[in-house]
Amino acid sequence: MRPIASSEIKHLADYEILRPEWRRKIMTLKDRRRIRVGGHMTFLFENRETVLYQIQEMMRVERLQTPQEIAHEVKTYNELIPAAGELSASLLIEYETQAERDVWLPALTGLERHVWLETGGQRSAARFDDRQISPSRLSSVQYIKFPLTPEQVAAFSHEATIVIDHPKYLAEFKLPPEQLQELASDLQ
Repeated sequence: MRPIASSEIKHLADYEILRPEWRRKIMTLKDRRRIRVGGHMTFLFENRETVLYQIQEMMRVERLQTPQEIAHEVKTYNELIPAAGELSASLLIEYETQAERDVWLPALTGLERHVWLETGGQRSAARFDDRQISPSRLSSVQYIKFPLTPEQVAAFSHEATIVIDHPKYLAEFKLPPEQLQELASDLQ
């Protein structure tokens, strides 16, 4: 998937005009790309459109306008765009209260060794962004990638399951046909 170029970023005033329709479109897209695994983990599979929207939203919220600020955001968020043969996701670890987060985010350390995508009779380990991992506590948002073999890419549109086998969080989710179809386009 082609990275975002700084030249694609809309000026804040132009973005404000486009935002209501663009936001509606992206929220619909994200709904198709959101997968809940167990009671507390949601994978939002990223693509070029979701990343471009996220950059525009960061520009809006933080009022970023200089070429240097734009280039920094583009560089940072381009890391979320999947390369050929891989899927990319933001993993949201969702506990409602601060007290729950204080218990579960430390308890789930090591999660980076326990998240898998199964397809084509093979398991692919999620690659976590090491900058978000500490030995004592997880960040509630993780950026991950699933590198797939050519055989897995070929099988993906037929079947895939996300598996979490952490000793304190066991869950799996078999993707339905509509999500398989949506995400298979990222692998082209």
